[in-house]
Amino acid sequence: MDVDDIRVFIPSKDYETSQSFYQALGFKMDYVADDLSLFENGGCAFFLQRFYNAQFAKNLMLQLSVTDINVVFEEILKLHEFNIKFEPIKTEPWGKVVYLWGPAGELWHITEFS
Repeated sequence: MDVDDIRVFIPSKDYETSQSFYQALGFKMDYVADDLSLFENGGCAFFLQRFYNAQFAKNLMLQLSVTDINVVFEEILKLHEFNIKFEPIKTEPWGKVVYLWGPAGELWHITEFS
């Protein structure tokens, strides 16, 4: 098997709010269908779906690797309109991480590796 890419399908409790959230976070949105959007930044992409299951959403975790966590954290501070939860930058033996919960409860581990 020669894997080229993998993309996750993220649920949304409020589809339009989640679309706006991910665009504000710096992802480019492309229309796929009325209930599916593609978000891209750099070489990374994921789908946002008009689907919600609370148990699934609250157990979904994703890791986003970035080159400068301080820049990302400054962008997160500007997202107050979305009433989201996040934790400050935490230093770990392997690098730095910010925990950010998306609008449906999905947990992002935004990571800058050492």
